[in-house]
Amino acid sequence: MNFPVFDLHCDTSLRLLGESLRETGSLLHNDGHLDLERAQVLPGFAQCFACFTTPFMQDWYHETPETVFEREMVSVLREIEENKDRIRLAYTAKDVKDNFEKGLMSGILTIEGPAGFGFDPELLEDLHKVGFRMTTLGWNEDNVLTGSHRTGGGLTQLGKDYVFEAQRLGMIVDVSHISDAGFWDIMDITQAPIVASHSNSRAVCDVSRNLTDDMFKAICSTGGVAGFNQCAPFVGEKPDLDTACDHILHFLELDPDGRHIALGGDLDGCDTLPDGFAGVQDYPKLASRLLARGVDEILVRRIFWENALGVMKACCM
Repeated sequence: MNFPVFDLHCDTSLRLLGESLRETGSLLHNDGHLDLERAQVLPGFAQCFACFTTPFMQDWYHETPETVFEREMVSVLREIEENKDRIRLAYTAKDVKDNFEKGLMSGILTIEGPAGFGFDPELLEDLHKVGFRMTTLGWNEDNVLTGSHRTGGGLTQLGKDYVFEAQRLGMIVDVSHISDAGFWDIMDITQAPIVASHSNSRAVCDVSRNLTDDMFKAICSTGGVAGFNQCAPFVGEKPDLDTACDHILHFLELDPDGRHIALGGDLDGCDTLPDGFAGVQDYPKLASRLLARGVDEILVRRIFWENALGVMKACCM
């Protein structure tokens, strides 16, 4: 069965730039995990497009994170404008619903790693005006805001200021990639729903990028969601559609009404996906497998569409 999809995370913005970071790739048709032609098989589609930066980019690409961030932002905005007969930029949940009713897809700008603007909370207001509606506090590095899941270490005072400012503006705070200590520091100060845009269950696949049961329950208590990540190493030793369902079913044991589980595929941000899932066009396969595993249609629709939309409605202004 086919459901509309609201996906909280992809790295297509960076992929469109190619290996040189200077290409002008097409969002309409490409050979990555996600394009608009393949998304057209879905009865509705809202995609959060992350602009990803880290200080490591200076070593990887010999480009500053600021330069990469600007190119990603310009690239995704250009592609949305060039394909406005299929997709429109969305700033609010109402925009997403209006686009859905018109038969249009929605694109939402998000931040994965604030290195692209110097980790400066004072610049969030300008980015919010551009259209950014969600932000992590970092990636896999230790930075001036927080430690990461790889490095450990909690929020600094600047990190707390960053959370306060993002929430004041109406930007969703995303805890994917953060350290365990940083996660709990955010939980101590949050004044709005929190998301883990692309993080799975650590009880099912024991890696630091995934959420413990207590973390997931804490996210639920804020009214937030965890987005299921299709990146194979975070799914399990034998990643396939059934292993993917195992994560969602485990979260459903902790959240029986299925109000706090969403999708965050990490498409175009990982090298390997679970067997049976090759890209955005295969979300119906995941839905069918969940139905076969006993999840009813109401819960699948919540996971695929309604829950992420609800968080956007609660947070984004």
